[in-house]
Formats: sequence, C-alpha cells, structure tokens
Amino acid sequence: MASEKKYDIGLMGLAVMGQNLVLNMVDHGFDVAVFNRTTSKVDDFLATEEARSKGDKLAGAHSLAELVGKLKSPRKIMLMIKSKDAVPAPELALYPENAAVDAVIAELLPLLDQGDVIIDGGNTQFKDTERRTKYLAQRGIRYIGTGVSGGEEGARRGPSMMPGGDPEAWPLVKPIFQAISAKVGPNGEFPCCDWIGDRGAGHYVKMVHNGVEYGDMQLISDAYWILKNALGLSNAELHDVFAKWNESELDSYLVEITRDIFTVDDPETGEPLVDKILDAAGAKGTGKWMSQLALDLGTPSTLVTEAVYARAISSMKDQRVRASKVLSGPNAQRYQRDKSEFIGQVKQALYASKICSYAQGFVQMQAAAKEYDWKLDCGKIALLWRGGCIIRAVFLERIKEAFDADPNLENLLLAPYFKAAVESAQPAWRNVVKTAIELGIPAPGFSTALTYYDSYRSEKLPANLIQAQRDYFGAHTYLRVDKPGEGPFHTDWINVKK
Repeated sequence: MASEKKYDIGLMGLAVMGQNLVLNMVDHGFDVAVFNRTTSKVDDFLATEEARSKGDKLAGAHSLAELVGKLKSPRKIMLMIKSKDAVPAPELALYPENAAVDAVIAELLPLLDQGDVIIDGGNTQFKDTERRTKYLAQRGIRYIGTGVSGGEEGARRGPSMMPGGDPEAWPLVKPIFQAISAKVGPNGEFPCCDWIGDRGAGHYVKMVHNGVEYGDMQLISDAYWILKNALGLSNAELHDVFAKWNESELDSYLVEITRDIFTVDDPETGEPLVDKILDAAGAKGTGKWMSQLALDLGTPSTLVTEAVYARAISSMKDQRVRASKVLSGPNAQRYQRDKSEFIGQVKQALYASKICSYAQGFVQMQAAAKEYDWKLDCGKIALLWRGGCIIRAVFLERIKEAFDADPNLENLLLAPYFKAAVESAQPAWRNVVKTAIELGIPAPGFSTALTYYDSYRSEKLPANLIQAQRDYFGAHTYLRVDKPGEGPFHTDWINVKK
C-alpha cells in the first residue's frame, strides 16, 4: 500500500491573500496543503478551476490535525488569519487584534514536533512576534513573523516578503519564500525577500513599509488636491500629469495607479468614479503603530503621523460639512501665474517631500535596531521594497546606493544624491506650500515634510525656551551651551535676581 503523499508546506487562512500565496507556491513547484477554520472555504477553493488544475500538488484538510499530518518533516505551517478567524486568547496577546494567532499556536503545539516551523504572515504588532519567537523557542518550535506586501496581485505573482524570527527557521523556508517573491535586477536575479533579523524585526520593517505607504499616499493626494483646486485641472489633465510623472524620478506603483484612477468612469453615471467616492479615508492600524512606536523611540516620524491624522480628519465628514458653512478662508480661488510651471513645482514638492518621508522611515528602523538589538541592513531592505510591494519605486534604487556607499548613514537627506535633489527642489517646494496656504488648500504632507527638513537643517531650534519653561514650572532642569559636559542645572526663576 502506497504511503500518503506529504506536502512541502501548509497554509491556514484561505482569504484572497492566502489563496493567491498557495497558487503562487504551487506554480513554483511546491506541494501545498491548506486549511481554513470555516472548512467549506477549503472545499470551495479546491473546487475552483485554477486549484483543480494543480492536481495532487494541492490538498485540503478539514482540521489542524489533518493539516499537520499531511506535511513533510520538519513541518512548515503558514498562518494567514485575521482576528475573527479564531477564538481569541486575550491572556496571551499583548495586542488583542493579534490574539487569533495565539489561539492557533495553542492548538498547534500539541500536534508539532521539535524543529517544526510556524510562520505568521499577517500584519502583526512586532512585540507579539518578539514574544512568540522566545516562547516557542523554549518549546523547540521555530517561529517566523514575516511581512507580506503587494496585495492580492502581489501574493499571486510575486510579493515583497520581510521575514524575521528564529534564524534557524530561515534556511527551511528560504527556498519557498525566495521562489515566490517578486524579482528585481537587470535579469530578475534578486528576490524581494531576504532575512531581516531576529524575533520581531520582519514585522517591524513591514510596519514601517506600511507607514511609509501612508505617507506616500498622503503626499500624492496633496499633489492631486493642489492641482485640482489651485489650477482647476480636469481628470483627463490629471491623468496626463501623473502619466508624465511616472516616466520620471517619481516612477512608482502608487503614481502609476493614481494615473489609471483618473481614467475610470462610474458605470452608473458615466462620470469619473473618483469624484463619486466619499472623501473619508480609513486605516487598518499599521500606520498608527508606526507613529506610536516612533514616539516611544523619540524619532520624529512626522509624515506617517500627519498622514494618520489626515485620514482621521477626513473621517469627520459630517462635522466638516457643518464647519464649511460657518468657517471662512481666503477669497482667492485659483493660482494666477504660469500653469505648466506650477505643475512642475508640484512635482518637485512631491519628490522632496517623499525623500523626507523615506528618510524618517529609515531613521526609525535604525533607532529600533539599536533598541531591540537587531542587525538591520538598510540597503537590503530598500532592495526588498523595489519590487512586489505597494511602495515599489525606481527611487528605492537610490536609497540602496546611498546605504551601500555609507552603511552608517544617519539620514538619507545627508546622502549626496538626496541632498542635491532636495536643495534643488526647495524654491518650488516652498512656493507650492505657500500657494496652498494662500489659497486655503490643505496640504498636510507637503507642509509637514518641509517643516521636518527645515528643523533638521537648523543648527539651533527654540527648544531652549521650552527647557526654560519646563524648569520654571516643574524643575525639570536644563543643560547649558557654555558649559558642555556639566549639569544638569536648575534655576529658581521666581526668586532669581533680576
């Protein structure tokens, strides 16, 4: 009697991302077994024409025990699950939205042998990944927390993947992950997947990716809103502008899809679909996480924070409608000077702001690496983002070059290419922000980026007054510029001799 076939990897969670990753794995020669808590999804997926075409390279299971039993040793099980997909275990999770993973881990542990691998491919808070890696290592189970970016299409055709966790697990999944990931390079020789670092490093880097994505989307929206309101460009004209920009240093996935959005009409009305969409943006949490963790580290990731707040104020639609009937702004409605010149200036403002946004993201990753004892390779991370993911852009090649030239680079703004690009863009950037202010057009991303740049390039800032205020009301002390290495100092500001 022939023994039952064993599969290379198992995957739990058959939402669209999970299904597409499975098909991607099979396309690259791997045998995959699948399971879903709602078992009818297993049967429905296996009944699809594409799944049936894979033959015995794809198998279903109707329980975790059955899934584990179908896998080659050491077993590799990838979780692509949401909170609602499993009974939560709140006593285990630092973050309730991640509790489902703990619940599944608790079910898996009695079924696994030492050396088996659990992979969490969801958007998980990195501190939970830190904790789980240590917890499972004590029990002989290897754990990986991997960021997966690229959406549904990326999962199917090649995502960007950012694995971290137990380094002993990496050789076991490396052939699969690097095979299914996006490829870049002159001949497609570089997979957009490589080991990020220990414990929660992979999920932290994925979180920063998502935070930078928030910033990119807000900056592009700033550009759109200024062009639409300051110049009165039509959607057809906006398409042409973004099409040209996508052939320049702004060549990127997000600019590309923005270009395409302006060509789509609403089937019901025949009018541009983007103009029918409610101007209230949501957020799933990773941008907020990055902002919160930046505050914990004391790193000024102002772009992602402003992008999160911009979405928050957009969601206050009813209040904004009421306020618009009460609050007034500038009377001027349009930019009165050369239109084509101003479009070029907005392009420069977008590029300079984008540089600041990415600079902040890499500064935060470097600070986190020190705080959590990770060895992050910033140039390699830039290359991983070059393909497959949402923020993929030609621009990332420049970031890799900057870190290759100086692995200890403090800030991208100090790299020769980016320094020259931002300095060249300054007159245009400042004029765009000034014009937006004069016309009453909100441009939170552009103005925040410019403020960051001006603050970072300033030898002196007014924080001396803040320190004096803090010492006055709370005896928080201060240091002195004329007494380096001494202090701290405190003054009795009320009774000090005038």
